[in-house]
Amino acid sequence: MKARYTNPERARTVKLLRKLAREKKAKVWRRIAEMLEKPVRRRCAVNLSRINRYTKPGDVAVVPGKALGTGFLDHPVTIAAFSFSAKAREKIEAAGGRCLSLEQLASANPKGSNVKILG
Repeated sequence: MKARYTNPERARTVKLLRKLAREKKAKVWRRIAEMLEKPVRRRCAVNLSRINRYTKPGDVAVVPGKALGTGFLDHPVTIAAFSFSAKAREKIEAAGGRCLSLEQLASANPKGSNVKILG
């Protein structure tokens, strides 16, 4: 059964991640694509407090859903997510981190090495 998406950005992201998973034999992108295909109510939303707890300075974390701004971030981290709340983006950049889309991270790191999936 082929999935239908109402969000064209989501469809494009899932297609890109699946393509990279096949071509580069990177299972991490296939797993993230599977998590993104879930309905909105089952997709994960991760607060900054959880990101802060499970990452170290300089880590690359992936949120296959939405990054939320509850909590604080006390070290610089690169975070790639499908979407960010405005407060989360503000706090991440204030801590010296970077906010990337999943497509940007996938094109910069096609093999998916040293990526933590938080969800």
